[in-house]
Amino acid sequence: MRIGILGGSFNPVHAGHVRMAVEVLERLELDRVELVPAKQPPHKDGSDILPFDLRMKLVEQAIGSIPGLGVNPLEGDRPGPSFTCDTLQCYRTEQPDSEAVFILGASTFLELPKWRRGLEIPDLASMAVVSRWDALDEVAGFISEHWPGAEHNEEGLWTFPEGHTVQLIEIPRLDIKGGHIRRRWLERRNLSLLLPPGVEALLDEHEAEIEGIWGKRA
Repeated sequence: MRIGILGGSFNPVHAGHVRMAVEVLERLELDRVELVPAKQPPHKDGSDILPFDLRMKLVEQAIGSIPGLGVNPLEGDRPGPSFTCDTLQCYRTEQPDSEAVFILGASTFLELPKWRRGLEIPDLASMAVVSRWDALDEVAGFISEHWPGAEHNEEGLWTFPEGHTVQLIEIPRLDIKGGHIRRRWLERRNLSLLLPPGVEALLDEHEAEIEGIWGKRA
């Protein structure tokens, strides 16, 4: 089985996350893409992060019955920050017969040297690098600099000696950020088409709890 892994804080999950998962699922003909909420995002201070269980509910609502999409709660049982290298190692241990494909945006891909063991990710999984802009030259230069042993098979596809790949995938531009959603929710603005169906209603249902974290609504 080929499984796509899309991690993130999902604070909250929005239409861009879900569309990214669908695009990679279809383009790479994966069996499944799992959204994996981070319990403790390592690159954020956590002061405005909603509780893990609530973010899980939001993701479950967001993906609904979309074929091929799922949510994995594995970070909820792990102590400490949710480092990607540890998450991918868990997949290798728990699903040794599956091929893991780690999904991330092109701008995030270019920041891998700042991650814990970020440059070791090709040893753990293949990568689908999703871009909403012409990132081929930057991605190619990054790979050439950091992984000179990777073979450039065709435009947007590289193969590593151990068999894992990096594939650049262009998707429709949906420039939605969690901060934009949080601000608009606090201002009681219309979030139609920015959030998957039912997510806004679930946020409103937990209004009192969320206000304690994001701040008082207008």
